[in-house]
Amino acid sequence: MSALCGRLTTQPSPPPTMLSRMKGTAVQIHKSVLTPLGVFTLASEEGYLKAVFAGVPDPASDHGLGRIVEEGFEETERQLAEYFDGKRCCFDLDLDIKGTDFQRLVWAEVSAIPYGQTCSYKQLAIRLGDAAKARSVGAALSRNPLNIVIPTHRVVGSRGSLTGYSSGIDTKRFLLEHEKSEATAALRMQCADAAGVPA
Repeated sequence: MSALCGRLTTQPSPPPTMLSRMKGTAVQIHKSVLTPLGVFTLASEEGYLKAVFAGVPDPASDHGLGRIVEEGFEETERQLAEYFDGKRCCFDLDLDIKGTDFQRLVWAEVSAIPYGQTCSYKQLAIRLGDAAKARSVGAALSRNPLNIVIPTHRVVGSRGSLTGYSSGIDTKRFLLEHEKSEATAALRMQCADAAGVPA
């Protein structure tokens, strides 16, 4: 899957990737990188980005992220740097997104929230066809494996309150303030125009 300006689009995984998974030989690696928010971990499987999260995994735990590396992830790092520099509003990366059908629907809908804008849990549930599923939507958001890339930080409480975020409320606040800053005004306009919505 690739994250574009708009909803996530599904792309079939190449046969070698599926075969290596079945054999248990898929190449999994991860790397710690420094961002304006501190250290983040990037993880991939067979070259497909599968996780982005704040902090570093416990080396004593079976985190399922494979071996740690010092090289690789250049394209992911470049796009993240552009995002934090106010030069990128969405990501174009090869993604390996694992989740239930409902989780993937929620994450796809979240990807359509324009840069610098927000949506409430209830509004998101309504977009998915059932206002009563706001709690289920929140649970799906908490399982987002690709922080920032899938912009679940753009989902807020019904009165604009900043509620749960897997990388922490301070991180969520930073990301929203960054996207709404004067420095990123031109980028907001560009992203809104691309999405066909008011800035």
